[in-house]
Amino acid sequence: MVVSLDSLINADSREPHLVRVPAGWFLMGSETGQDNERPIHRVWLDEFYLAACQVTNSEYAAFLDASSVPPPPLWSDPNFNHPHQPVVAVSWFEAVQYCEWLSQVHGQNYRLPSEAEWEYAARGGFGGKQFPWGDAPPQSLPDYDRRWRHGPEPVGQYAPNGFDLYDICENVHEWCSDWFDPNYYSVSPDHNPRGPEAGQRKSSRGGSWRHHIKVARCAARSSIPPKFQYADYGFRVACSLR
Repeated sequence: MVVSLDSLINADSREPHLVRVPAGWFLMGSETGQDNERPIHRVWLDEFYLAACQVTNSEYAAFLDASSVPPPPLWSDPNFNHPHQPVVAVSWFEAVQYCEWLSQVHGQNYRLPSEAEWEYAARGGFGGKQFPWGDAPPQSLPDYDRRWRHGPEPVGQYAPNGFDLYDICENVHEWCSDWFDPNYYSVSPDHNPRGPEAGQRKSSRGGSWRHHIKVARCAARSSIPPKFQYADYGFRVACSLR
């Protein structure tokens, strides 16, 4: 069910609408994807919350007004500055600062999701399927050939996945908390994995408006250095149990 964006964002406080993601086991990874998605391994995750939508320009503006952080490079570009588009060209460090500010304002433990949390949430209860809706190709999505012409779409325009999360696996790449290691799955703990202790690149998940194939598989992994500010990188916030 598609709902209005106003019902997903509190316009006064800019506190995100959070979705409860239940605790459980799932099979993380894929045998048919990239080498860094192997081996498939069983993971347990404690219950957590994840924002229904990617952080929007409107939400990020409240952070900019309250902090000394400069706006991202594309803040004034008309292809990227609609209030309901996801904020883009935010570095990993700035995404973390946003989470810290949001935590102080609302008294919650806001943070970036781990890779494991993100993949589990993206699957939406469809274990073993390639995409949040199943195995049908992205081109089967409504209006696929007319979407993402010049930048990301306003969030929440199409149906959510099984956990009521919007635009997951599409629109913009989303920063995760983990350092990236292509071989991490072979040593990953089976309870609440948080990634390697250190690294050179930060993990990200999801598809991008500027790729030829706009929607990524649930298991697909990506990464860039944390200081980079790319036009197809945004984020959504997670929250530990209150």
